[in-house]
Amino acid sequence: MHILSESQAADAPFIVVSVKAQRLYLFMNGKLSTSYPISSSAFGVGNAAGSNRTPLGLHKIAEKFGNNEPIGMIFKSRRPTGDLAKILTQPVKGEGDDVTTRIMWLQGLEPGVNEGPGIDSHARYIYIHGTPEEGLIGTPESHGCIRMKNQQVIALFNQVPVGTLVDIID
Repeated sequence: MHILSESQAADAPFIVVSVKAQRLYLFMNGKLSTSYPISSSAFGVGNAAGSNRTPLGLHKIAEKFGNNEPIGMIFKSRRPTGDLAKILTQPVKGEGDDVTTRIMWLQGLEPGVNEGPGIDSHARYIYIHGTPEEGLIGTPESHGCIRMKNQQVIALFNQVPVGTLVDIID
């Protein structure tokens, strides 16, 4: 885990994603506020473009999409399609890999690790986002992104601004 300065920890929310624990931890005012189960990549960790793996390292939320969209709204290229996904609460795979409800697009902050040619998290479209496959949350099932339950991704989205630091650890 990266060491965040006391001023960052005290003044701004920050997020730690543990791939091993399949959890996202939200810190507010320097203290753990809440944690959520997540799904990282079914292919493990890795930063290479085209790997479909979850990138490690320090990131920030570069952009947010979906404010006020309904639960289950399907996004294509970060735009709402007008279609709502059927939310699957049983541990079954749906059709496709829909991005739903809210999107927080991550930007890597470590040149040569998750920022730069062939490894850039932003260019890889790595998001924290909702999923229709809620029954699979807690197990690695994504194609590189951090998936969350839809109500929980709304709660997180509403608590963190653009620029929030996100440290993804193994």
